[in-house]
Amino acid sequence: MPKRMRFPTWRPLATAATAALTATLLTPAAADAAPRESRPVYSYDDAVREAVWVDTGLDEDGDGRTDRVAVDVVRPREPARQGRKIPVIMDASPYYSCCGRGNESQKKTYDADGDVVGMPLYYDNYFVPRGYAFVGVDLAGTNRSDGCVDVGGRSDVRSAKAVVDWLNGRARAYTTRTGGVRAEAGWSNGRTGMIGKSYDGTVANGVAATGVEGLETIVPIGAISSWYDYYFSQGAPLYDSGPDWLSHYVESPDARARCAAVQRALVEGAPRTGDRTPLWTARDYVRSAAKVRASVFAVHGLQDLNVRAQHLGPWWDALARHGVDRKIWLSQTGHVDPFDFRRAEWVRTLHRWFDHELLGYDNGIDREPMADIERHPDRWVTSAVWPPRGTRAATLRPAPGDRPGAGTLGPARGRGTAVFTDDPRLGETDWAARIDTATPDKAGFTTRPLTRDLRLAGSSRVTVTATPSTPTAHLSAVLVDLGPATIRDYADAGEGITTLADRTCWGASTTGDSACFKETRAKTADVGHTIVSRGWADLGHRASDGKGAPLTPGTPVTVTLDLAPTDHVVPAGHRLALIVAGTDQGLLEPPADTPTLTLNLARTFARVPFVGGTAAFARATSGAPAGLPAVTVPDGVREPRTASRVPEGGR
Repeated sequence: MPKRMRFPTWRPLATAATAALTATLLTPAAADAAPRESRPVYSYDDAVREAVWVDTGLDEDGDGRTDRVAVDVVRPREPARQGRKIPVIMDASPYYSCCGRGNESQKKTYDADGDVVGMPLYYDNYFVPRGYAFVGVDLAGTNRSDGCVDVGGRSDVRSAKAVVDWLNGRARAYTTRTGGVRAEAGWSNGRTGMIGKSYDGTVANGVAATGVEGLETIVPIGAISSWYDYYFSQGAPLYDSGPDWLSHYVESPDARARCAAVQRALVEGAPRTGDRTPLWTARDYVRSAAKVRASVFAVHGLQDLNVRAQHLGPWWDALARHGVDRKIWLSQTGHVDPFDFRRAEWVRTLHRWFDHELLGYDNGIDREPMADIERHPDRWVTSAVWPPRGTRAATLRPAPGDRPGAGTLGPARGRGTAVFTDDPRLGETDWAARIDTATPDKAGFTTRPLTRDLRLAGSSRVTVTATPSTPTAHLSAVLVDLGPATIRDYADAGEGITTLADRTCWGASTTGDSACFKETRAKTADVGHTIVSRGWADLGHRASDGKGAPLTPGTPVTVTLDLAPTDHVVPAGHRLALIVAGTDQGLLEPPADTPTLTLNLARTFARVPFVGGTAAFARATSGAPAGLPAVTVPDGVREPRTASRVPEGGR
């Protein structure tokens, strides 16, 4: 499928020729007057607020008629009077009534006629006065929509895709849920951008992966790219429940009464074995990256332990392979919206992004650095592309150290073995805090103190050959920066932010919809080690077909763990550690047995992406650290809270 081009090249040839001729006749001052930013020139108080129900073409709830999804629209009144059509910003969500949106858990409110009065978040307040329509879609099976929630499947995706089709004149909508009066989107020019955090951003990914025409850009924030990877990590269960629980959690009471068949399909199609099934294949958007026409502005917390950063890496890489225009922000937070960790800069950047992608303004955002990375709390750097040019994987190998429990990590092939026993009561922060001590629950390996800074950027892979003592076993692999630092406290309830009482306003307000939101500040912790990246796997799922099998005790097995992407600088004086262990407490469900695993160090190694590759690692680990004082370091962050089984929108 042909790829979308940058906006200035989308114009028909005749239009482009006319524009070129006009430009030659303009004075420089007049040429410079081309719009570069949309302005708040339209009345929000007088905006049109209406509800329509879009036909999805499906009958998931089995009531004999096709499902309709509720679509709440807020749009400026003036453009239609002037005969002008406008673009749309859309957030399709299952959370508008059950759970709320944003840091303050806002829900939709309605007037006596059923038209929206209070729309969650700031998108309508800010963008409607600037000439955009905002559309809030209730996913099928939620709030005022028909159908069933199928957790990332056909019904979820079609809920939002049908709305894009309607905005482009390809689908039917009605003025009521059951009536026959048609509703047209004659006010829309069809150009649509989808945005959303968590489940909402996941739906945006899914719709983009259909290649639907008219979807020009998506802004997925902390979003899922493959639902299998939300529930399992290479066969190892991340939660004690499956998608049926989530479906029941977000569905409306009416849908729960009608959707028993969908619930059964979710249970039967997603067995707790960790095997990849057709249900998961249908919910893997990475496989369809070649269809994506929309540009993608992705945002993810590198310490997100809900929608874990593993979702970002494969999606980002697949989009790159297929030439999709991309931009990215990477924060130190957990599952937090950029509106709540970098508010002013986020709104400014998002405004410019939508102006460029939906209005076609040549504001230069496409010529700016691709990536913004939070290096320290509230301190950001940029990268022209991401991962940076010159990033190459180096092979690091564990080896026994001079004393028990303190192995080494470097380019030389190791020999011998390391032994540990899974202890589900312990996790990554426990292991890292005792990296230099022999403990029975982990195998740890460290570099020497670095003589210069060393930057990791991208996704690591750790290949382990281990001999289990039991028929079941899980593995964790963790990269750790050993040394003092101040980081966002992602393990805190706020996941790296503290919510304040003061409010700031972002757009226009009405009596029923305020544009003013509680401010936040960074919640930090002083630590003695920082978890850089992590990955997990079930040893029984080492085969490429995604099917598990019991282990044979005493027989070695080789598995490669895919770690989450990161962008992290290990400073001079710090050490880089690799830890291999069993169950990561709070982040991974334990296996049925309590295995002891023996690592074959000669056949265990990590492939770590360094800016500068192997040569950069060699430079950073050569010589003696000069002038680096001895320090007493605190512990790391507290053990992560048990991960939520809802890709929630809070924070």
